[in-house]
Amino acid sequence: MLRIGLTGGIGSGKSTVARLLAEAGFPVVDADQVARDNMSPGSKVLREVAAEFGADILGPDGSLDRAELARRAFATPEATARLNAITHPAIREESERRLAAHERDGAKAAVYDMPLLLELGLDASMDLTVVVHTAQEERVRRLVEKRGLDEADVRNRMARQMGDEERRARADVVLDNNGSEKDLARQVDGLIARITEMSPDI
Repeated sequence: MLRIGLTGGIGSGKSTVARLLAEAGFPVVDADQVARDNMSPGSKVLREVAAEFGADILGPDGSLDRAELARRAFATPEATARLNAITHPAIREESERRLAAHERDGAKAAVYDMPLLLELGLDASMDLTVVVHTAQEERVRRLVEKRGLDEADVRNRMARQMGDEERRARADVVLDNNGSEKDLARQVDGLIARITEMSPDI
């Protein structure tokens, strides 16, 4: 089974590409969804995170107060590293389990939608690495205007991610999302054609 790694900076439109690929019939493993599932009430990962950052990050029903965890975990690089040491291995393990399940089910190609694919070196295990690129100022505009995020928070999160130039340099395919969704969809069609060439029995 071909493994297609999909990544891009916050606000780049990666989720739109994942949706288009899913609509074309490719199974998608979404690392963000895996992370949320791993932090469900009562889960081993959530218990470890609460032990590290304080039991009061949990609500009365055992659910995670994500805003409070973010406040504590992203306060310093050291705190972020402590959170990552708990969550990243668990995300990798569960993502691998889901990819393997798709392969057992007969999928010829599957997409791994992972924001930190390159930062964590996970592109090494992919057959094709796809980067969705949007200029930083356009990403800031979309996140502030369309998602209602705080501009300072957006810029802070971008500063902690890999730079656009390095991300593009490590890609096998770069999808330019500075235009319309129709423009992006045309590029995704080209990507699908390339995947099909790599595995003609798709």
